Amino acid sequence: MFSMRRVLAAAILLAGGVTAQAADLGEGYAQCALATGSSLLGQENNAALSDEVVRLMNEAVGVADDPRWINSRQPAFTWASETKVACGMAYGYLKASYRDVDSINKCECFHSRMLQYMN
Repeated sequence: MFSMRRVLAAAILLAGGVTAQAADLGEGYAQCALATGSSLLGQENNAALSDEVVRLMNEAVGVADDPRWINSRQPAFTWASETKVACGMAYGYLKASYRDVDSINKCECFHSRMLQYMN
């Protein structure tokens, strides 16, 4: 289960229409700008897909709240922030029984970029 704080954060992000811009993410964004073929889309069941999207979002929230990554020279914090947005959007759509392929693809791609910079 996720906390009310995380639900509110996702709702704020969805309401604000926050999007990732190439200028905000630099060169690495090009690797996710045309993100396609997410393995998440292989989930037949929307409830299972929703659970996985929330798991990725919660991992990103943990990184974005961790001073070790906030103060790091690695862009893990930036990718965590973008993951929260993309996964929050995907989750919002899933709650409305709609699979937004773009936000699901970005959710997974941004999450993998976050992990790449953490290791």
